[in-house]
Amino acid sequence: MPVEAPCQVAILCTQLCTSLHFSLAKNKWERYGLNTNDKNLSNWVIRASHDWLLPIYERMKSLMMAKTILHVDETYSQIINRSDGKSGQSNAYNWVYRSVPSQGPTIVLFQSSLSRARSVLESFIEDYSGTIVCDGYSAYDKIEGVTFANCWAHVRRYWMKANSKNGQIGVSYCDALYRLERKFKHLSPSKRRKKRQKFALPIVKKFLDWVEKSPFYGKNALAKAAEYTLNRANGLKAFLKDGRIEIDNNPAENAIRPNVMGRKNWLFSVSEAGAKANAICLSIAETAKANGVDFYRYLLKLLTDFPNLDIYQHSEILNQYMPWSKMIQAECGR
Repeated sequence: MPVEAPCQVAILCTQLCTSLHFSLAKNKWERYGLNTNDKNLSNWVIRASHDWLLPIYERMKSLMMAKTILHVDETYSQIINRSDGKSGQSNAYNWVYRSVPSQGPTIVLFQSSLSRARSVLESFIEDYSGTIVCDGYSAYDKIEGVTFANCWAHVRRYWMKANSKNGQIGVSYCDALYRLERKFKHLSPSKRRKKRQKFALPIVKKFLDWVEKSPFYGKNALAKAAEYTLNRANGLKAFLKDGRIEIDNNPAENAIRPNVMGRKNWLFSVSEAGAKANAICLSIAETAKANGVDFYRYLLKLLTDFPNLDIYQHSEILNQYMPWSKMIQAECGR
């Protein structure tokens, strides 16, 4: 059985996990006579994340993999001590996975990795079967059981970069689709699909036909926009067939912002274990926020209760501690 942890330890670990930078917590504790160092602080977060937060993360992942639509994105990061022998200056990556509200409570999960390879995505989703909404990165392709829906916001950016009359024509097609999406936003998935089939489908067909018949050649911005669009034509049509699928990958891009902003504060992770702990903490924080739960109170609840519960032998207990559970909503809701 886990050893009972004093509430004060839970509070200290909670303050660490919720601080943007360890020095914020460190300076606060020093005023009360608690002297420590960055290595100890890091190890506390890693240990707390592995022992008490990882079970929640893995339960959330299990529930996420049962859904049929996910948003996925990735951004670079830095890990100093890498197991692959590469320099600490080499890019590591943080991936984000976000479920859609039409399929139950929103779940946001981060994954730390040393690369941006397709194998990272495959190892995370394992036997997942469904649709992944994503940008045009080549890793998002050719995975058995997975359909990829491409992002119209990325298409629009390519035509914006063309900065020409034809470029503006491409943008105008995209804008026409977005005007429709704003009208359909609050409809049920089935009604949204019907509206898209009636109004958006003709625009998509006309746009792709225009791109295909236009003589855009070479390496200029216009040719790149045309190539990007035509290479992803099937993925760009996916939102027309399912009202639950968004027209773009903005939910994932918004979800990954805390990681983008965070690296300006913490700069890098020294170890892979630290990067993994960071991903776990961010996952629980963002999922809590998405479900109207105060992260500090939620984290304090987890770190206070779990050492006194046999969550490893009785994993069903974890269901009571999901951010959307009645108990957590009542005790930690904002």
